[in-house]
Amino acid sequence: MFITHRRRKQLTERIRRFFGGLPCRVQVAALPWRRAENGEFEVLLVTSRGTGRWVVPKGWPEKRERPYEAAAREAAEEAGVSGAISSSGLGCFYYSKVLPSGMEWRCEVHVYPMEVDTVAEKWPERKKRTRRWFAPQDAAELVAEPDLAELIAGFGVNPRKYAA
Repeated sequence: MFITHRRRKQLTERIRRFFGGLPCRVQVAALPWRRAENGEFEVLLVTSRGTGRWVVPKGWPEKRERPYEAAAREAAEEAGVSGAISSSGLGCFYYSKVLPSGMEWRCEVHVYPMEVDTVAEKWPERKKRTRRWFAPQDAAELVAEPDLAELIAGFGVNPRKYAA
């Protein structure tokens, strides 16, 4: 009997879930922020590629990257922003990533605040995502993950406390 690669992956994932589920994967995210012209703080959200919901720039660390370096790279790729990123995490949140096979993979995302000093006109994912600045409380209401909303709302009280 011939089993396709995709079908083999689906079966493997089902077996793993049967015996305790998939292990939690670790991602990193940047929480880009700035002081607006009116003196208030703002945070930057981007839309996800698949669903269009508001999220923070996040992704997988690459080989020898430190977590905060990977978060800064993701912010540049997904949102076209750069600046001083804190090496200390703000906190973490959890979500379920839906794989192409339809299986879900639980992810733990470590969030690093980044004070933005450069906003690029062109960036790698500009045609796949929308970026927009929000007041922290508004951003907290827009994200789907309750733990992320709590991190953003708490951060909005005093962003300078987390500056790099």
